[in-house]
Amino acid sequence: MGVRRAAKGTGEFLTELVGEAVGEVILGLLACALLGCLALITYLSWSFSPRLTVAGAGLLGLFLAHGAWRTFRDPAKGRRRRGLAGVTAAGFTLTAAAGVFLLIYGAGCGCA
Repeated sequence: MGVRRAAKGTGEFLTELVGEAVGEVILGLLACALLGCLALITYLSWSFSPRLTVAGAGLLGLFLAHGAWRTFRDPAKGRRRRGLAGVTAAGFTLTAAAGVFLLIYGAGCGCA
């Protein structure tokens, strides 16, 4: 009876270990692909029009700054974020999550 339980526990452990290893590899590849796409978009945008690239980066910075301000500001009691405030707060949150993802998984990427 004890051998069967030990074999079952060992099998579950190995399944979990392999699952985590495969998950780490997939997330690392996804981070490298995302980093490569961002570099390609920046390169193509800059080669098309440097002025437009700087203007777009400035507008994106304003969008994210407004989202950060709305996210960390205390909202009035009982009010939800609507319209532009909701869109910028969601955009900031998604961008921050993607940035953390790239920091964690993209740091180990050997593509840089």
